[in-house]
Amino acid sequence: MPKMKTKSSAKKRFKVTGTGKLKRKHAFKSHILTKKSKKRKLKLTHDGLVHKSDEANIKQQLNLK
Repeated sequence: MPKMKTKSSAKKRFKVTGTGKLKRKHAFKSHILTKKSKKRKLKLTHDGLVHKSDEANIKQQLNLK
């Protein structure tokens, strides 16, 4: 049986933390930033964690167990 390939899109968007959780970037921080408040842009800068209900799907795309 051939090797399972990792989804390239998932590989670029998610990282696994030391405890096995999945780290992600926030959306809405790439353009049209003039109308967004400084506080909102600062909060979008920090990384977030993937929700528990989505973890299994993303781990499957990354070929993690």
